[in-house]
Amino acid sequence: MTSSSALAVLLFAASAGSLQRFEAVEPHMGTLVRIQLYARGEQQAKAAFRAGFDRIAALDDALSDYKPASELNRLPNPVSVDLFRVLETSQQLAVETDGSFDVTIGALTRLWRQARREGRIPDPSAIADARSHTGFRKLHLDPATRTVTLDDPALRLDLGAIAKGYAADQALAAIAAAGCPRALVAMSGDLAIGDPPPGRAGWKVDAGGEVRTLANSAVSTSGDAEQHVDAGGRRYSHILDPVSGLGLTRSITVTVIARRGIDADSLATAASVLGAVRGRALIERHGAQAVLR
Repeated sequence: MTSSSALAVLLFAASAGSLQRFEAVEPHMGTLVRIQLYARGEQQAKAAFRAGFDRIAALDDALSDYKPASELNRLPNPVSVDLFRVLETSQQLAVETDGSFDVTIGALTRLWRQARREGRIPDPSAIADARSHTGFRKLHLDPATRTVTLDDPALRLDLGAIAKGYAADQALAAIAAAGCPRALVAMSGDLAIGDPPPGRAGWKVDAGGEVRTLANSAVSTSGDAEQHVDAGGRRYSHILDPVSGLGLTRSITVTVIARRGIDADSLATAASVLGAVRGRALIERHGAQAVLR
């Protein structure tokens, strides 16, 4: 969504010393993005909002698997710093989890998206065919040249489990560079949190049903509350197990509090696939906090 076509809502609350609180909302990356920040005035706030939203829009053009012309779907070589950074982080987590986190499952996610629209589960033969075109070991990255190669030309990438967290991080950084480090970026279940509001220890946020006061951190929640398909008496989550090719059938909601959104987002998905015990161990190994329900 470009800035010219986006609809922004600009609000401000009472002043806090020399700073005022502002809030704006725009649609990006398939959700509404809400930014709250403190600025010296409306002009500075508008500039900071524009910097944050434009950064997200640019990342959507790079990282989206929905857009046919996105960088992710074209994979030019060399790829951008942003795309390479996200793929590199993804591959590191794929190796650590032995494929429980895997961004090469694009063929499967496309199959399940259609199934959710039709209210059914995919045919087992279609799942098997899609699974044959997945596997993180078929994706190769060269940091020296920032190039990406695929062993299987039918392999498709899906960064839905990490892109929003990274975009929230980058938007927060762009807002801080515009002179407003006291900010919060909310992209559905992904939050990137900057410096605290004036006179406060942090921002009050919902972290897995618990109200936390947080600053300079990120929160991501992963679960099946909103996206799933019910069939044959079972609920299949939009979160897929890369090994079985099926949507998760156990009910689990994972919230991760980490330093960066790129980590919180990806760890929440990986922990969902691994299950409560192994998932919590993974999160804590990364120095993050977990709330599992």
